[in-house]
Amino acid sequence: MNILAISRLCAIVCLTTILAGCSSVGLGIAIPVVPGVGIGLGVGSGGVNAGVSAGHGPASVGVGVNQAGRVAGGAGVGVGTRVGGASVGAGVGSGGVIHDPDEPNTREK
Repeated sequence: MNILAISRLCAIVCLTTILAGCSSVGLGIAIPVVPGVGIGLGVGSGGVNAGVSAGHGPASVGVGVNQAGRVAGGAGVGVGTRVGGASVGAGVGSGGVIHDPDEPNTREK
């Protein structure tokens, strides 16, 4: 193995270890609609999600809805590289719930 292959392998092992400690992990696929905008479908510890995302370079934002009707938004940055015939990436981001149908209305009338 050359140095580049060893460094990529170490990066994958480190990222896997970091992701194992996350409170939510998922896998998804996005289909580009126009350059920089895609629609996606994912499944993870929070259930099934569908959404739309937009990004340029390493930054992206997105809005999605899960099977319970909870709408969430998020933004993040990431990097990726080719490993053999696959593309592998990692990123960090932050998100929040925009609408939760199960949350009682807290506004006073």
